[in-house]
Amino acid sequence: MVQIAGFLAAAGLTLTIAAAAPPPAATPIKIVALGDSLTAGYGLPEKDGFVPRLQAALAADGIAAEVANAGVSGNTAADGLARLDWSVPAGTDAVIVELGANDMLRGLKPQVTRTALDAILRRLTARRIAVLLCGMRAAPNLGDAYDQEFDRIYPELAAKYGVPLYPFFLDGVAANLKLTQADGMHPNAAGVDVIVKRILPNVKDLIARARTQRAS
Repeated sequence: MVQIAGFLAAAGLTLTIAAAAPPPAATPIKIVALGDSLTAGYGLPEKDGFVPRLQAALAADGIAAEVANAGVSGNTAADGLARLDWSVPAGTDAVIVELGANDMLRGLKPQVTRTALDAILRRLTARRIAVLLCGMRAAPNLGDAYDQEFDRIYPELAAKYGVPLYPFFLDGVAANLKLTQADGMHPNAAGVDVIVKRILPNVKDLIARARTQRAS
């Protein structure tokens, strides 16, 4: 290198050593939050909904991900199934499935909810899309038999399809009036923050699995 530099100097030329190019930024993982009013951000300013807050939390941790809001207030699991293809477009890497709360509130037979969620998971896994299944719990006023049948849906389907389960989407928020809106059911902005903080490690795991799946 000294000899080359000397030769160039003698020739009146300048030696420029190129700096190493920075590594390319990771391509963002595309996530769809497929759900009902709990993911749609019902009753909240857009910035305070689950999806914007989750997106902000991931960005704060330097994680390249884009989260799309496919939450529709009032949707049942069957409604989510009916719009699955256009709610989860081609190119989606991962899906957070949060459905079933409205089924339970309407007292629909748990088998109806199970059948719809089963079909959603079957179709997503067939498309090689990573899934995080979010559970819901039945209200105690529906009776023990209903509660037991409904609450079994999520862990059993997660085991069937080999997908991770976040046992209760409203964990830490349900029945806490300081964290819910006036209806006592939907989270307020502080409640959304609790949900995001608790589910964030699971979403990070989902992103890691999606990256592995994308590379395979």
